[in-house]
Amino acid sequence: MMDLLQSFFTDLNAGPTWVVVWVNFMSVVIGLAVPFAFVRVEARWLLAVMAGTILFGGWLYASVGYERLLGLAHVVFWTPFVIYLWRRRGRWRVSETISGKWLVLLFIIMSISLVIDYVDVARYVLGDRL
Repeated sequence: MMDLLQSFFTDLNAGPTWVVVWVNFMSVVIGLAVPFAFVRVEARWLLAVMAGTILFGGWLYASVGYERLLGLAHVVFWTPFVIYLWRRRGRWRVSETISGKWLVLLFIIMSISLVIDYVDVARYVLGDRL
């Protein structure tokens, strides 16, 4: 498992700098789910979503390597979660809470990532490999 993780990060770091920066930024924002899980149900759901994403993404990486198809893990797990977040937006309490502001940022970064992931998966299906 550690070899697979090390291999993934080697492949990631060999790519464009903007992708490395984006993934690191997303990781920090998503990582804030841990402390916010004590006060936000959305954060608890995110932890479950990320467990599924990591397991499925790891399996995909082991199966196909570092390909555009890896975005499928986000498409499968993040799409329903982003819809869930959007439906709960009235409960975010953005002006009153830090966790509400975090939810806005989380929604934005996951939505941007999903656009990239849908494009990557479509390109992979159409034969565009890395």
